[in-house]
Amino acid sequence: MNRFVEFINTGDEGLAREVISPDAVFHAPSHPEPLRGPEGYMEVLGMMRGAFPDVRWTLEETVTEGDTVAARFTMRGTHDGEFFGIPASGNKISVQAMNFYYLADDRIIGERGQPDLLGVMQQIGAAPTP
Repeated sequence: MNRFVEFINTGDEGLAREVISPDAVFHAPSHPEPLRGPEGYMEVLGMMRGAFPDVRWTLEETVTEGDTVAARFTMRGTHDGEFFGIPASGNKISVQAMNFYYLADDRIIGERGQPDLLGVMQQIGAAPTP
């Protein structure tokens, strides 16, 4: 998981191929169809970096059972690009994400990600706050 966090924070394609299986399947709320392999993950990172160029993920805690890892992250960044049609606001964001990772042969073969998209939308001014 530490190498994976290094990958998502750097976007290093070589590291992506090291930690993500070519056959990996990712379910992200931003995409209606699953994404596949390192290229699919790079697509999600590209979307996030386009909207939040300084985005950083901090791994807060993990729970591991067999080949499954539940991971809680904090995502921080500055909204300096378009995000789901919302123009840059310059607002700082800090939200949580709960993701499940499935591993085989020391690589990620699957992920189900649940970022706090409502929190992101509220923090960039695109949704009302309570």
